Amino acid sequence: MALSLEEYERLNPRAAVEHAGVRMLFSTPSAFTLWRVQSIHEKEPWTLEWIAGFKPDEVLLDCGANVGMYTIWAAATRGVRVYAFEPESQNFALLNRNIVLNNLSERVRAFCMGLSDRAGLSVLHMADMRIGGSCHSVGEALDFKHEPLQATFQQGCITDTVDKLVSGGHMPMPNHIKIDVDGFEPKVIAGAMHTLAQSEMRSLLIETNQNLEDHRAMVKELNAMGFRHDPAQVARAERKDGAFKGVAEYVFRR
Repeated sequence: MALSLEEYERLNPRAAVEHAGVRMLFSTPSAFTLWRVQSIHEKEPWTLEWIAGFKPDEVLLDCGANVGMYTIWAAATRGVRVYAFEPESQNFALLNRNIVLNNLSERVRAFCMGLSDRAGLSVLHMADMRIGGSCHSVGEALDFKHEPLQATFQQGCITDTVDKLVSGGHMPMPNHIKIDVDGFEPKVIAGAMHTLAQSEMRSLLIETNQNLEDHRAMVKELNAMGFRHDPAQVARAERKDGAFKGVAEYVFRR
């Protein structure tokens, strides 16, 4: 049975998830975005455990926010303020819709831009066109293994560094930073060195490809700055097989 445009618009599919008595609502216009909601407890439990340690009114910088699963979770369950950065246009639109659905406009500010080691106009090389998709790359057409990426589309985007945004007063000093940018995490760290040196910075969660030399060097550099990680937590997060074998979320605390 065919739907009229008006009937289609009224469908407006959504899905809810609850935690500790807090109900969060997410727009799910596709099977992939529905999966993100349904899998949030199982996909990265260590990320939810990390967020559980946040204090009300602390500041989280979410770099690579996608449609806002962890942005919304942190703001809704912990009462933190979140500055969310997502350069992909479709994900950014849904991120903002999810902010509105959860009445978090006073706590969450989203920006359609990428964070890197330099500021300016750039290109987002998109792995696919799915809403809620990932594995895109800013600047260089490389995948999370640093191998050539056959992009399906090249979207224009803006990049900036964490240090310039904080020093310029465009966002407050973060207490926590989450970085998930599919292989380019060391570039984000390179653009955030002054910020990371400040005492207000308490922790980071970084998706790390342990197969890559620049990622291993990033871990050592953060350790040298006083950010420590728990090898047991990393081992629990590490993908043991498949395309992402060797990738793990590292939680660093100071």
